[in-house]
Amino acid sequence: MEAISSGLSRAANLFATIGITDIIDILIVAYLIYRAIWFVRRTNSYNLAKGLLLVLAALGISYVFGLTMINFLLRKTVELGLIALVILFQPELRRVLERMGRSFSTSRTAASPMIETAIAQIVLACTEMSASRTGALLIFERTVNLNAIMGTGTVLNADVTAELVKNLFFNKAPLHDGAVIIRGGRIAAAGCVLPLTQSTNLSKELGMRHRAGIGLSEQSDAVVVIVSEETGSISVAIDGMLKRHLTAATLDKLLHNELVTEEEDDSRRNFFYNSIRKLFKVKKDEQNESSEKTV
Repeated sequence: MEAISSGLSRAANLFATIGITDIIDILIVAYLIYRAIWFVRRTNSYNLAKGLLLVLAALGISYVFGLTMINFLLRKTVELGLIALVILFQPELRRVLERMGRSFSTSRTAASPMIETAIAQIVLACTEMSASRTGALLIFERTVNLNAIMGTGTVLNADVTAELVKNLFFNKAPLHDGAVIIRGGRIAAAGCVLPLTQSTNLSKELGMRHRAGIGLSEQSDAVVVIVSEETGSISVAIDGMLKRHLTAATLDKLLHNELVTEEEDDSRRNFFYNSIRKLFKVKKDEQNESSEKTV
């Protein structure tokens, strides 16, 4: 009993010494560990992670038992291995850093009537292409510039209409195999070639069009709309995640949530700021009136 009570008292003393900075430190480390586990699972690097853990375990054992030469070799292996990991996972690390930069970015894309019109026309075109089982791949560009992708296709700079979109993806059309990029509510380019995803966890039912759409969504913040040629199913890829079997209403709502709500957020923020300014102005006017009365 004395051992238990002493252990509890030590634990209580230990918790008493924990401050706010310690809690923040623990939360940051926990988040980094979570992201590391997520990164390993996302990139299918289980075997690589196991090998790295074995090397670290061997390094610790060699240090404990005083195996100087083995410890030296393992330390050099770990140092070179870190450089090799950076080179090996350069695309994945780049995507992670880009997403971190976008998450702290203060710039917003203002919605416009052209984007509203483009969404309506795309929903109409996708509904009709889904019924006729016409394959399509449409990209809404956001903050990440897609000039490199546009360079692989044909620049158009045309208004978004359902008839034009259906003609571009008609199976006899010269540009039907590529993707259409929509920038600022207009069709910027067509027949564009997209990078394929490297993920191996995708369903075997997904073809090259879906894998290309997911691949671009992994490397940018674009919203990718996909119509399956085999089933006519409508899907949307965002941040490497694929939402399948969407109805026209669901597609319209999803596109509005991703492309239009930013302007609504700005209007709400402006309303909040204007309300505060008016409040301070009213108080200031009241103070001026009271001072005039006293005079």
